[in-house]
Amino acid sequence: MTSRRSVLAVPGSNTKMIEKAKGLPADEVFLDLEDAVAPVAKAAARENVVAALNSPGWGDQVKVVRVNDWTTEWTYADVIAVVSGAGAALDAILLPKVLDGAQVRALDLLLTQLEKAHGLEVGRIGIEPQIENALGLRNIDEIATASPRVQTLVFGPADFMASINMRTLVVGEQPEGYDTGDAYHHILMTILLAARAHGLQAIDGPYLQIRDLDAFRRAASRTAALGFDGKWVLHPTQIEAANEIFSPRQAEYDKAEEILEAYAYHTSEAGGARGAVMLGEEMIDEASAKMAQVVAEKGRAAGMTRTTRFEPPVHAG
Repeated sequence: MTSRRSVLAVPGSNTKMIEKAKGLPADEVFLDLEDAVAPVAKAAARENVVAALNSPGWGDQVKVVRVNDWTTEWTYADVIAVVSGAGAALDAILLPKVLDGAQVRALDLLLTQLEKAHGLEVGRIGIEPQIENALGLRNIDEIATASPRVQTLVFGPADFMASINMRTLVVGEQPEGYDTGDAYHHILMTILLAARAHGLQAIDGPYLQIRDLDAFRRAASRTAALGFDGKWVLHPTQIEAANEIFSPRQAEYDKAEEILEAYAYHTSEAGGARGAVMLGEEMIDEASAKMAQVVAEKGRAAGMTRTTRFEPPVHAG
């Protein structure tokens, strides 16, 4: 499992910000050729991105490039320039404003041709479709299954809000007048369910008021509670908060690992081959183990270290 708790957006036209991003503790960094780059700066930004991907100083971050969407004149040139120039250093392409599976398949075909032409492993470069409009949400299962390269489903809130005529100018907060529940719940759950149904990760979009860290934590905590794997961050101050919020708490991680060990022991011949047993004051069974597996995998991906261990009971005689 690849950890994507924090996904840092960096303009491809800003070399200083790209260089700084190399040393930041974000799980994923995507270099943006789309919204963060003016039309007249697209070509120069491609060159910046290729140079940056090939330069030293990167840590363990997942390295991604967001290209322009297929309705523009820039998409094919973005992909060709980045993969031809730095394909070996690239983990995935983030494809914005995806409308249907055909757009994902088109990117898959172009990536395959480029990988073959440049001696790269075919299929290694992933695809991260971004859901930013009503039609994309309607076609989400088709999008999720359009290519084996698809790794995540990403929510793009600003464009999505515009596409459904949501009456607000604040990305990440509830629209004025919506005083009960969560206006984004259906959208978020649809993305999350599609991701889980097809073995993908689900990533929440950005919170644009970057100086309000408390509000960012509040927004991130909502999607983390639903089960999302991570969230975009637009500023270094948001990275630590995202990494914390989308990681299990230490006690949760310890308990999850303990449940897995206890269940494995008690269902084995040595442990009596039982399907349901007590662990402390709690009964655990196969369903408990499945829930624990989710938490344990997130903790392992985040590099967490256990502080407790399961000790099999000592039988007399």
